[in-house]
Amino acid sequence: MAELSGAQIVAKSLKTQGVQEMFGLVGVPVVPISIAWMQEGMPFVGVRHEQAAGYAAQAASYMRTHLSAALVVSGPGMTNAISALGNAEANCWPMILIGGAANVTLSQMGDFQDAPQVEAARPFVKWSDQARDVRLIPRLIAQATRAAINGRPGPVYLDLPGDIIDAVVDESEVQWAPEVEEPARPTVSGESVEAAIEALKTASNPLVIVGKGMAWSRAEQEVREFVDKTGIPWLATPMGAGVVPADAPNNAAAARTHVLKNADLVVLLGARFNWILHFGRPPRFREDLRVIQLDIEPSEIGANVPTEVPLVGDGKAVMGQVNEYLDEHPWKFEDTSEWVASINAEIERKAAEQSEWMSSDEAPMNYYRPLKEIQERMPRDAVFVTEGENTMAIARQVIQSYEPRSRLDAGTWGTMGVGPGFALAAQVVNPGKRVIALEGDAAFGFGPTEVETAVRHKLPITWIIFNNNGIGGGPDELPEGGPGEMPPNALVPRAHYEMIMEAFGGKGYYCASPEELEAALDDSFQQEGSTLINVEISTKAQRRQQQFRWLQR
Repeated sequence: MAELSGAQIVAKSLKTQGVQEMFGLVGVPVVPISIAWMQEGMPFVGVRHEQAAGYAAQAASYMRTHLSAALVVSGPGMTNAISALGNAEANCWPMILIGGAANVTLSQMGDFQDAPQVEAARPFVKWSDQARDVRLIPRLIAQATRAAINGRPGPVYLDLPGDIIDAVVDESEVQWAPEVEEPARPTVSGESVEAAIEALKTASNPLVIVGKGMAWSRAEQEVREFVDKTGIPWLATPMGAGVVPADAPNNAAAARTHVLKNADLVVLLGARFNWILHFGRPPRFREDLRVIQLDIEPSEIGANVPTEVPLVGDGKAVMGQVNEYLDEHPWKFEDTSEWVASINAEIERKAAEQSEWMSSDEAPMNYYRPLKEIQERMPRDAVFVTEGENTMAIARQVIQSYEPRSRLDAGTWGTMGVGPGFALAAQVVNPGKRVIALEGDAAFGFGPTEVETAVRHKLPITWIIFNNNGIGGGPDELPEGGPGEMPPNALVPRAHYEMIMEAFGGKGYYCASPEELEAALDDSFQQEGSTLINVEISTKAQRRQQQFRWLQR
């Protein structure tokens, strides 16, 4: 039989496990893996920083609801990707990070970029190990895959020493592993389903909260059927957006503060009562809040708020059970109730409040007008990636999502710098869709050279920078002095980020007025390649007054 290198065995094993793309930054000792991967006919997307590789791999995994891979070099290359592991762990997204490592035969001898990488990864992953025998690589990759996608998904790490990557063995000696079976979809008892519906019937102010866990389980059809059958007001967490289309009936997102504060029973579907949902506690929620909670992870049930009816199982499977019960025992919430009327009144009030900002012709612009122009022009099935403090927060109020797994942002960890990697993955996974990467100017600074990656790989992403001169809005002009006088949140005023795109051969636009932005968006959406629109935002522009702080300590 033929001889195979460790690199070739890695590539074949990943392909067997259904990995469809690899993102990475190559160097010693992982170059052979990238070459072997492409020889298998699989795409390798070479990025400019390891963090982008990790962020891209997890976003691709989430959008595909399977496993994608990131490849990095040893030492600082691997540690640069640890934030990506942490972000994936916090978001409950799978990915496999493959890190080159010092030679096994030179362990503890001061080899090039030697580092305790397996141990460094371990706090942020479900599984972490090192390959020490080239013949066992397929088995390790199968174990990693099984850990990543089963139960609550999460990242895994495989350490590959240089001498293992380069080792050559006869194919007959390799312990090949079959493709890991799809995760089980556990259901709940019929008694639990009945208890959930009976609890719902006793609520006067019910609310459904849809999390990204339902997007991961591909439960969109079942969740849409549930909210349609029951008529219960609903809203989505930031990345749960699109599981139910934004224009579906009873969307209470525009009255978010009102419904969270006044709901007496919440149906929590694939979401967690963490900081994003204010821990489920007063003053954001009622003291006597009742909860029906669906989650794949048993330890999440009752976290921070007691659960009246626990539904521990797969989102798609359990919601299918719930809908079958409702088919046999129909029940619908009264849309003439005071609760629905109060929500509709709050939505109308918020719409009137925002309409003035959205129609403003002022220059420099506020946040709402350019977001309105983006919303009106973006296709219904667009993938929208966003990060930045005000940029992301206000975009959540204005930009609507109609498809599952089409909204990516800073997520559970609140990680800045995810946007470029997420955008690359979104375009690779969705080649026929419009991908829009909306970045605050500070957030864009974490990975601006990834626009070169997009140009090089012919990924037609529309990058949009909301530029307000700093973190949360910087000064209109910089002080004349040095570091001792420079505000810590300041960036260079009116920086021409669009020239970064132009430097790599893409098309850039600088927009200081609504009319310029409208023209730039129209032209950008006609381009075949990557473009960047730099939008001048007033340094005084902020989000509307909030009843509660966004982060409750």
